[in-house]
Amino acid sequence: MRHETPVLAGDLAQALRYGPFDRALAAAIRRRGLSLGRLRAHLRAHGVTIAQSTLSYWQRGLRHPAVPRALDAVRALERVLGLPEDSLVVLVGPHQRVVLPEQRVPSIPELSRSWTRTGELLAEFDGVSGSPCNADLDVVTVFDDVRLTAAGETAEITSVMAVRARRSGPDGFVVTHQSEPGADIDSARLRAGDGCRLGRVRRRRSSAGMVFELLFDRKLAEGDVHVFAFTLVCTTPVRAPTYYRVVRGRMQAYLIRLHFDPDRLPVRCTRVQRAREGVEPTVSEPLLCGPSGFACAYFESLAPSLVGVDFLWE
Repeated sequence: MRHETPVLAGDLAQALRYGPFDRALAAAIRRRGLSLGRLRAHLRAHGVTIAQSTLSYWQRGLRHPAVPRALDAVRALERVLGLPEDSLVVLVGPHQRVVLPEQRVPSIPELSRSWTRTGELLAEFDGVSGSPCNADLDVVTVFDDVRLTAAGETAEITSVMAVRARRSGPDGFVVTHQSEPGADIDSARLRAGDGCRLGRVRRRRSSAGMVFELLFDRKLAEGDVHVFAFTLVCTTPVRAPTYYRVVRGRMQAYLIRLHFDPDRLPVRCTRVQRAREGVEPTVSEPLLCGPSGFACAYFESLAPSLVGVDFLWE
């Protein structure tokens, strides 16, 4: 049986010759004049089921077909779109995840040592809201708004916290922040928001961590709830494999809003909860990240644990 090679011209021929995959796929879809819904229906008729959102991500370059799992789908696309055999396949693979030195995920022992070194700074803050610090306050609710760069780096974190006084007297809260190993913690900038002002700030370059106090404008009475906010700007960040918060006591609710660059989304986001560092998650659920780069994770009725979102980058 003789197969005739389709005659292709213009942008599509250039895209198939030089790539990348998303440019070639988008040009082929335009040439056929198919909506993504109709394209998905044609693929299903060829025995391939694929989400319309995945097709959208592929043609915009927000995702890349995984090799070898997606090869059947790519070959079906070639048939449906009337393209030469393997013309899209050669643009897909091999597509391997490249991990640059600064992207290496730190090991658990490295993270533990970093936290230990940063935690040594806490001794200076004993007596703030009780001894040890924060002992007279319960954290009720936390809302973290996190913005990441096109390189997957944590650029800015704004936290809004609600705390309740266990007894009369507390007038401030001490925050411990741990950046990724290799981050320049000395260049990070802090801004106090509503409900507080910035007090002492202590940094430890060797651990990329800092401890700082946020001072309230009044002493709280027993049972008082106080809401305050602050922003941390990371001027020289490194790529983040995860974002999480250490929950040290019972907490009613925790919300993370993540803002990724729409041109560089993670391959996968996972909502996770761990009893402590170095153990398997007790909660591990896929988290939707939309084309606009927004993802949101919510936790409630928390006991002491680690909660947050893991990122998988290309």
